[in-house]
Formats: sequence, structure tokens, C-alpha cells
Amino acid sequence: MREFRLTHLLVVCCLLALSGWSCRQSDKVAGQQTVYQDTAFWQEYHEPYPIGPNPEENQVRSLAIDGQNTVWAATATGVFRKKAGGRTWEAVLPEADSGPAFAVAVDRESAIWLGAWNGLYRHRAGELERINGPEAPISALCVAAEGVYACGPKGVWRQEASGWKRVKLPNVRSIRKAVSDGRGGLWLGTDVGLYHYKADSTDYFYKTDHLISAYVKGLAFDSQQKLWAGGLGGVSVLNGYQLEKTLKPENGLSSIYVTCVERAPDSTMWVGTEVGVVRYLPNGNHSLRFSRRWLLDDKVNAIAFDAAGTAWIATPRGVSAIKKRKMNLAQKNDYFYTVLMKRHIRDPWIAGQCKLNVPGDTTTFAPDDDDNDGEYTGNYLAMECFRYAATKNPDAREKAAKAFRFLKLLQEVTDTDGFFARTIVPANWTEVDDGNRTFTSRQLADELVKEPRFKPVEVRWRKSKDGKWLWKGDTSSDEMCGHMIGYFLYYELVADEAEKPIVRQHVARLVDYLMKHNYNFVDVDGRPTRWAVWSPEQLNRDPEWAPDKSQNSMEVLAFLKLAYHMTGQPKYEKEYRRLIDQEHYLDNMAAIPQQNPAWFIYFDVMLQAYVYPILIQCEKDPKLRGFYEKHMDAWMDRRRNDHNPLVNFFYCYSRNKQTDLPASVDFLVDTPLDLVNWVVDHTQREDVKISRSPVLDELQINELPPASIRTVVRWDKNPWAAINGDPSIEREPVFWLLPYWMGRYLKMIE
Repeated sequence: MREFRLTHLLVVCCLLALSGWSCRQSDKVAGQQTVYQDTAFWQEYHEPYPIGPNPEENQVRSLAIDGQNTVWAATATGVFRKKAGGRTWEAVLPEADSGPAFAVAVDRESAIWLGAWNGLYRHRAGELERINGPEAPISALCVAAEGVYACGPKGVWRQEASGWKRVKLPNVRSIRKAVSDGRGGLWLGTDVGLYHYKADSTDYFYKTDHLISAYVKGLAFDSQQKLWAGGLGGVSVLNGYQLEKTLKPENGLSSIYVTCVERAPDSTMWVGTEVGVVRYLPNGNHSLRFSRRWLLDDKVNAIAFDAAGTAWIATPRGVSAIKKRKMNLAQKNDYFYTVLMKRHIRDPWIAGQCKLNVPGDTTTFAPDDDDNDGEYTGNYLAMECFRYAATKNPDAREKAAKAFRFLKLLQEVTDTDGFFARTIVPANWTEVDDGNRTFTSRQLADELVKEPRFKPVEVRWRKSKDGKWLWKGDTSSDEMCGHMIGYFLYYELVADEAEKPIVRQHVARLVDYLMKHNYNFVDVDGRPTRWAVWSPEQLNRDPEWAPDKSQNSMEVLAFLKLAYHMTGQPKYEKEYRRLIDQEHYLDNMAAIPQQNPAWFIYFDVMLQAYVYPILIQCEKDPKLRGFYEKHMDAWMDRRRNDHNPLVNFFYCYSRNKQTDLPASVDFLVDTPLDLVNWVVDHTQREDVKISRSPVLDELQINELPPASIRTVVRWDKNPWAAINGDPSIEREPVFWLLPYWMGRYLKMIE
């Protein structure tokens, strides 16, 4: 009998396993990866090393790394060095010899060579000596098997056993870079072309059948011993004396002004430009690093690598180090979650950005209020819900409850029967964003002409009845959407039988308030807020609300459906059906794909993402559910090129499918650790074009920038934006944590 039971159990387990595998495969898009096994990847990050307070000290021209990982830097005021692990720089040249330095190099015996305004120096065994022979100034150095070359406007000299010997070359004075050919010869990049010096002859190249232009500033051999010559116009790749290919903006160069080229230890070719550094892998793939997130200045003067593969980059504002470390997504989650708890949760449990007392410096910070604290904390609540559902970690449950209580407090603090605030701050705060103000008649007239729907709100902040809080009114439609998805997920994934009635009553209170005011969110002044309007009188019968007609119709259907789903009260279903049957809200929603392009803003994409799960998972009518599913399928097709992991995972969650995982994981992997909202200006780049699609009224670029070179993401912001950022704030990392935990919950990330 025991053997029969064991055999029966094994059969059942096998059937269940096969069933689970089959279900998983049934939703698999042909040829797509549907599960990502979390493995380590190289996470890059930037560390800045300014040399000193004097701007000229930070004008770095050349870098070298010795065997002890000491960094040597030639600057406009002299040569400096920084020991491994340190942050401070010390001057190398005596004060009497300080002045412009141009080149540093490490030879095969670990001596450091310094090219300066007044000649050549060698630093060896702790001693500095001035070298006789080469004539000052020395602007370029090259270490070769046959010795060290020192180059400058007055000639080229080679170190030999008997001393320094002048190399017989044409009268070349503008030498920018020198590299050994490995056979006793020397390649020279100059303002007038490329020279190849050999013992018995010198070849000269300047015509366009060899070079994009004669202005050559950077030279380096790749792993196949092809010479990369960078300068004005791009990079010319020579195989022997034959031009094999060129690299220009259409091949990924961010600028035609190439300043240097170096090969990394992993054979990646790093091309410095006046708009950042572009890295080319041997397979042709390339990536860009620019903006203050990655570099102290976008102009790259020189690049050097240490033994660990760290790229040390010379800029006019100091030295930048682009480092890397092994990390998997789980470790990245731990990092971001720690930052979230340390700097981005403020009382009474609001998840939001923080202000930096010194722009870019996260060592001192202060809490900050935001118009969308409710929406963003709704995102945070959703994240904790998925974290709890995936792990059953009581910490996630406790924090989800805190976030829910904050959102609920936003309603309670207004002392109304259903209106809620945008955000709250302690009553003793002396500074808030977007404070109370007055409008003169002239200002009001000006605003009304610009936007006839404009609502002058002079009192935005009010004190709560208990005197503890200041609360902000004029709450918008996006706040309502952000709240509702948080409530839905908390109810479905976290709340127990004791908590569910509280959630039900709260959601019912909000929806009752909307119904009472004919689906307008009425503020304490007795008038609808500027944006939170869902009434048929406005959406269907006021032309000025035509831009919001389709979107807002979709939203209010979700609010009513959620209230009915939670409470079972027929009044919500009755109103839901009335808006569909008599006011044609479903027809309005159906028109979203045909929305006039003048009315599209990327913000709407996320509001749709918030309400689709409610409409699909709460609807029991097969016909209506089929409509919503088909509507979301078409939406996903339109949004696929955004490579938005939150869109992708909301779709997978709503439709019980597994799709677009590689794009989602690519974003999670590529996202930088730096959350300072550095300004990113893509208009400087020459490898992309300015575009007005898909958002006509916003400057964009024609290629979606990867996460690593965007401003810090907020999903309601346009990912195609050309210019954005404010380094005086650090964004909260919920934008990353929410899709990560959705992927974990969906078992698409394991």
C-alpha cells in the first residue's frame, strides 16, 4: 500500500510538473526567452577625481598608470600623481618647474616619463631627474621595445644606450600622438596627416583615400593590429596601408571631433570625443558614456587603463574613473533598496526624491515634496506588494501596510468625505515646492488665454485639522490612477481578511465621492481640480476636453470596476454600465489608438499601464474582458519599441503571458547605480537626430537612449526626451525596484 501511494505521488508530481511546464510554454512567444536566470554581469560606475581647486590644475592632457596603480596626470599647471586607493593628488615637479605638462608614460622598467613645457623628466625609484637631449617642449611620448621616444615641436628623439638621438624625420612639428609599430618604427599623428617612420624611410598619408581628414589626434592598434587613427571627422581604420573602414556619427560616434583612441585590456576600443567616449567591441557593437553621470567633462583628452580594466579618463575638469564590478540583479536590488530606505522615505512613509544640499553630492541631503508623491508612493506600494508576494517576507508586508496607510491619510487629512491631497509635509516645514500665491487680473487673463481650462489655485497648501501636517490640494488624475493600482495590488497580494474591509471602505469612499460630484474630483473650494475630470459633461460635450476624452473614460471605468470588485455593491456596476451604454465610454476608450498626435503625451502611457490590470482582472463579463484584452494587446504592440520593463511586466501580469523579457532585463542590467538626476543633453550628439515623434510638443531624439545614458528614470517621463535633468535632486529607485519585483513575482526573473 505504501509503495502504491509513493508511486501514485510520483505520478501526480510528474503530471503537475508537466502541467506547469506546459502552461508556461503555452504563453511563450515563439523564439523568445521567457525566464532569466539571474547571473553576474559587469556593473559600471563612475568615480570623479578632480585634482585641485585651481581650474588649470584640472585641465588634464595625458594619463599613465604604473605597476602600483598610481595614476599620473599631465595638466595645464604640471604633473600630479594619485596613489592607489587614495583621492588626493600631489605635485611631482618642483614649484620652480611647474607649468604646462603635455604627456606622461610608463616604460618597461617602471620609470615614469614626463613631457613638459621646459623639457623631459624621468621619475624612477622615487627620484625625479631632468633629461638632457630632447628639446623643450615635449608634447608626446611613446614607449617602444627599442626605447622611449620624446616628441615635440622641435623634433623627435629616441633613447639609446649611448644617449638621446634625434630621429631623422621630415620637418613635422604638430605631433599629437606617437605609437610604436612593434618593428622598430613609429606612427605619428599630426595636424597635417599620418606619418610612418621606419629606419630607412618615412611614409606620409594625408589624402582621403587613407584618412577621413589629415587632422589626426589619436592612434592605437586594435587586437588584430589594425591602426585606428582618430581626428577631425571620425576614425580611419587602416589594415597595413589600406583604409579598411571609417567610423563616423552614422557608426555610433557622438562627435566628429575625435580626441584620442585607446585599446582596453579586453580588446574594446575606446574612442574619446568632445561629446564623451564611445566604446567599440570587436563584434562591432558600441556604447556611449557621456554627461556628468559618467565624466567630469564631456571632452575626453586622454584614456589609460589599469590592470583591473578601470578606464581613467582625462578631461578639462579632472580625472574620471569608469570602474566595474561583478553584480547580479539580486545584489543590485539590495543596493537600490538600501539607498531607498536611507534617503528616500520620509514621514509618514512617503517614497520620493530628495534634495541635495550641494548639487551632485549625496553626502548631505534633505527630504523634498513633489506634486506626485501620491502616485510615486503608489508605485512603491506596488513594489512592496510584489516583493511580499514573491518572498512572503514580513518586512515587505509591514512596509506595504505603511505605504497604504500614508495614501489613506492623504484623504483623511483633508477632512472631507472623499477628496485626497497630492502630498503632505510636517506643519513646521518652512519651505515647500510650488507654494501658495496670488494671481493679478493681468496674470489670470494671460493664463486663461494660454489655456482656457486653467484653474487659478492660490491656496495650494492648507494645515490639517490636528495641526500636524500641511496638505497640498488640486490633486490630479494621475494621482488617482497611481493610488488605485496600489490599492488593487495591496488588496490582491498582501491584505489579509482583517485588512481587506479597510481597503474596500477606502476605495468605496473615493469612488462615492466621484459619483456624488458627477465624476469630477472636487477640491475643498467646491470646484473640480485642474486635471481630475471624468464627467460626461466635460469629456463628451466640451470640445476643450477632447484631448482627455479617451484616456479619462478608460480611467473612470477602472475606478468603478475596482469598487465593484472589492465591495460587490451593485451601484458601482450599474454606473459602470451606464457610462458604457449611455455615455459611450467604451467607445471613447476604443479610440485611444487613433488619438490625435497633438494630444499624445507619454505620461498617458503609464496611466494606461496602471488601469489595464484592474479592467482585465476585475472584469468577469467575457465580452468586456475580451475587449480590454484586445485593447491592451494593441497597446503593447505600440509600446514595444519603448523597451519599458514596467510596461512589459504590467502586460505580462495582466494578460498572463511572458513576453519581451530580453528588453526588460537589458534595462535592469544597464541602469546605472548613480541616482543623481544629472543633466543629459542629447542635442550635443551627432549620432542621433532631433525628432518630434511620438510626442509633438517635446524635443526628442530618433533613437531610444539606453538606461545608462538617460536622466534618472521616472516612468511617467518621456524616455525619448532630448534634454532633461536637475543635479540638485536624487531620484528614488522605485522605477527599478518595481519592475524587478514584478519580474520576480511572475517567475520571469529567477
